[in-house]
Amino acid sequence: MRFGMSVNMNIPDAPRMAKRTLELLKGHEVLLEKEMAERFKTKGHRLEDMEVDMMVTVGGDGTILRALQHNNAPIFGINAGDLGFLTVVSEEELEEGIENVLRGSYELEERIKLQTTVGDKRMMDAMNEAVLHTAHVAKIRHFQVFVDGEMAMNVRADGIVVATPTGSTCYAMSLGAPLIDPRVEALVIAPMAPFKFSARPVVVPASSRITVQVVRPKECVVVVDGQQELLMAGNETVEFKASPERARFVSFGKGFYARTREKLMGTLC
Repeated sequence: MRFGMSVNMNIPDAPRMAKRTLELLKGHEVLLEKEMAERFKTKGHRLEDMEVDMMVTVGGDGTILRALQHNNAPIFGINAGDLGFLTVVSEEELEEGIENVLRGSYELEERIKLQTTVGDKRMMDAMNEAVLHTAHVAKIRHFQVFVDGEMAMNVRADGIVVATPTGSTCYAMSLGAPLIDPRVEALVIAPMAPFKFSARPVVVPASSRITVQVVRPKECVVVVDGQQELLMAGNETVEFKASPERARFVSFGKGFYARTREKLMGTLC
């Protein structure tokens, strides 16, 4: 197999764990990102140029999101951070995880990605969510949200979050949206700090076309997975829909509910 590797060098333990991973992958070709390659005095590569069978990430969820913005290879996520909800192994599980990958004893779990278009500008696909919010602190905006042409929300709020099932455990969850099993083909729309209590998160089919307009246009910002940001004048229509591309994650059989209990709810749930 041919592997790519992306490492968050800002996490203290990540370089050491990456070195151990390289030792376990000895005999297989591994392409390193430039910053990591410099440390090992070898040739570095850009993520988007890596033609690999699998992308190994060492860091947290942000490391995975960044890799997915630039490469569509299946993700094998090693947690070197705090939460690591999208990662598949911890440091203690690393050796067994690599052995399973090399034996082919794993499954690939597909996840919906979100496509965002602002006016005529297509943004990068989101694994978790896209956020449309006011460009100025403590200034609310008036948003109208349409689902397949029918108005679903007419609300004054700090912003609107549109999330995938994967993203339902992230920003959307903090806004009161439900957790969605990633096997469910759906998207969730959640207003941020709405000015009326009746404005609640809405779950819609993944086949839906969601459009958002800013009433009385004023500057807003669209942020995709915390990775890409676009300032808009406020008179553009923002469209969200499921991307034709899917993200793929290495899985060893641990289900969504077990991960949710362990990572988000603690051991008592």
